[in-house]
Amino acid sequence: MAGNPNVATKPAEDSAGSDTAAAGTVRDRISLRGISGFGHHGVFDFEREQGQRFVVDVVCWLDLSAAAGSDDLGDTLDYGALSAAVVADIESDPLNLIEALAGRIADSCLASPRVHTVEVTVHKPEAPINADVADVAVTLTRSRTRD
Repeated sequence: MAGNPNVATKPAEDSAGSDTAAAGTVRDRISLRGISGFGHHGVFDFEREQGQRFVVDVVCWLDLSAAAGSDDLGDTLDYGALSAAVVADIESDPLNLIEALAGRIADSCLASPRVHTVEVTVHKPEAPINADVADVAVTLTRSRTRD
């Protein structure tokens, strides 16, 4: 779901007050934890048919200095719109692997030119495995520069 129009996409401007290290590493971040949606992802037929709940955590690294100075939503990433985009990614076309779902969500986050790096964790708390496990999760980190 790349290019979500609801995610703020105003280009970030460099400013003297930026919380950016000398090497250009962005240290500011916006975190969303526990975004929940119902999807039909999995390798088994019953997972595709019945569906299940998926829970996602997202951390986006971006320069927040303009927003800190302006107090204007247009100078940051709209986390309400971002959470809606993540739910839409969870609830859209089925995938076999949560790794692929995490990649889809990372692409949506990086659709905003403000976001430099994103970490996405997809939890599959009801994963059909034959063991006493509280959660199964996959975490991907993606960046525009592919560090």
